Amino acid sequence: MKKFASFLAAATFVVALSSCGSKPAETTETATEVATEVATDAAAVVDSAAAVVDSAAAVIDSVAAAH
Repeated sequence: MKKFASFLAAATFVVALSSCGSKPAETTETATEVATEVATDAAAVVDSAAAVVDSAAAVIDSVAAAH
């Protein structure tokens, strides 16, 4: 009887845990679309950083020319 009760408890736990499993998120974007968006955003960040570096170089050049 103890073995049957243990088996029943274990089966109940398995069923309970399997019902709590997560489902994959439903999205409208595909992986390719997401990767393209990330690459576009990264390119914008790099362009922005390049503009900052260019500005800093211009300031350094003007300070160096003044001395």
